Amino acid sequence: MRIIYAGTPEFAVPALQGLIDAGHEIVMVLTQPDRPAGRGMQLKASPVKQLALQHGLRVFQPESLKPAEVQAELAAAQADVMIVAAYGLIIPTAVLNLPSKGCYNIHGSLLPRWRGAAPIHRAILAGDAETGVTIMEVVPKLDAGNMVSKWATAITEADTTQSLHDAISREGARLMVEAVHTLQTTGQLASEVQDESLVTYAHKVEKSESAIDWTQPAQQLSRQVRAFNPFPVATAKFKEQVCKIWFAQAANGQGKPGRVLETQPLRVACGEGVLEIHELQMPGGKRQMAQQFVQGQHVQVGDQFF
Repeated sequence: MRIIYAGTPEFAVPALQGLIDAGHEIVMVLTQPDRPAGRGMQLKASPVKQLALQHGLRVFQPESLKPAEVQAELAAAQADVMIVAAYGLIIPTAVLNLPSKGCYNIHGSLLPRWRGAAPIHRAILAGDAETGVTIMEVVPKLDAGNMVSKWATAITEADTTQSLHDAISREGARLMVEAVHTLQTTGQLASEVQDESLVTYAHKVEKSESAIDWTQPAQQLSRQVRAFNPFPVATAKFKEQVCKIWFAQAANGQGKPGRVLETQPLRVACGEGVLEIHELQMPGGKRQMAQQFVQGQHVQVGDQFF
């Protein structure tokens, strides 16, 4: 199959690699323009671009897909299909209509639940029992296309957005390679219409959501910590400094919200239950396990997190 592949972050890398390994002809890789990154703010290529260059693939990085000259460039590629994975730019209807066999997307949720920008974060925050990935047709409306295939996994108390991201990215790649193979051999993909009555929207995660409110139940705070790992990372104030809390789980207990009840393990009281904190980070420091934090910050029972 002649494929235009549109993707930008690490999430989109396994599917591109899978399609390359399957022997398809990637006629163009669409990815967002290089962005400044790091302390030196040097321009950095996206993970997808880095992989594409390793394989000598043609990379195209327009700021928008709306200009006529950009669409002419895409049309000239004469692709059979376009595959999209976390590309990050709006794809106009005219572009969706270019590939002869359509356009398909890897979406990190079990549609129709959690359409939108942050499906993994929102699934954890909401306390969903499971999440997964959906291969879907791309249509002009946000994440509203017919569903081709799905993979589901339970959300456990040990899961973070990072761990689920990695699993969903891997399984999404597998499903997409299977879908493209079916499309190549049969010329079409069976699909299922989404139930609009079950739609929820996964709004973009804002840094303002990171601050922990210790009056909330421990179960909810555990979800917040795990959902915001690796971004934007949950935060709390301790001894006048804002620290990051990378991993924590809910436990039984009670006390004044924010007060340290135990130091081995590090347990902090919440509005309901306690939060057992496993990994933290002080400003300018490295991530460390709770016991290192307790020793380094001289944490004592009765100390207060805010």
